[in-house]
Amino acid sequence: MSNPTNPVLVTGGSGYLGTHVVAALLREGRPVRATVRSLSREAGLREAVRRGGADDAGLEVVAADLMADDGWKAAVAGVEEVHHVASPIPVAQPADPDELIVPAREGTLRVLGAARDAGARRVVLTSSFAAIGYTPKPDADYTEADWTDPDTPGLAPYPRSKAIAERAAWDLMAGAATELVVVNPTAIFGPTLSPVLGASMALIKAMLDGTMSVAPRARFGVADVRDVADLHLRAMAAPQAAGKRFLALTDGPALSFVEVAAILRDRLGDLAALAPTAEADGPEPPRPVIHNDRAREELGWRPRPAEATIVESAESLRDLGLLDR
Repeated sequence: MSNPTNPVLVTGGSGYLGTHVVAALLREGRPVRATVRSLSREAGLREAVRRGGADDAGLEVVAADLMADDGWKAAVAGVEEVHHVASPIPVAQPADPDELIVPAREGTLRVLGAARDAGARRVVLTSSFAAIGYTPKPDADYTEADWTDPDTPGLAPYPRSKAIAERAAWDLMAGAATELVVVNPTAIFGPTLSPVLGASMALIKAMLDGTMSVAPRARFGVADVRDVADLHLRAMAAPQAAGKRFLALTDGPALSFVEVAAILRDRLGDLAALAPTAEADGPEPPRPVIHNDRAREELGWRPRPAEATIVESAESLRDLGLLDR
């Protein structure tokens, strides 16, 4: 068991998921050390944590960049538990795949190597469904046993980067005393604690303000950011989680963007009046069947309904004053 007085390290603490992980730990009374790329983000992180119902008195903020060695040895000093949440998530796919692949892989290896060398007990790594389900299967049925093949023809840089980074993490930690657990969320939505929006919340905002006039043609699982943070904490605490991957998503079928828009219109009325009703032309994409049984059965994890996640995403944008209407 870990010493509850030792700080828990959270990388990418000022990000969408990172703020929720930090807040959840602080609400449990755990001291937290959070990394940010620049200390100019500290004030925003503290404000986000307080917005998440936590006292930031137990929060230490340090600067460390995934692409540089500076700061990581100090960040992991005296730490037994590491939540490695930081990772680049683009709004648009880059022309050069290495713009994503290199930071994802090298950043993961830098953090995990520092944690291992410092004698940390366990690292819980945020990977993605992108590392599991982006190589087509005839039945489109996915569990933690599946892997995205980085050489899949036509694979976009983001899923390729996630598959490469997660494989590198497992290879690095094979045989190490430090345990590795991986959380693989589908598309993450849910209330934001920060006015700096990530890719998924930017999509919700685009639906609400009319910027997205036609919904992209895609089918995806929905994960609630609060539930992913909760799964991180459960994966850190449960002895039986060591060496395993855990898919994170709500119960029920995968959704499309046009279905998300319909939920917004049905539940939020005038606030979502501009949400798209048409879907982009193209062939019908597969609707994946993605299983969250392992997290539910082994860790007692209970995700929120997807509809609540979608609605509360929009409400948080409204409440933070991020909508023009």
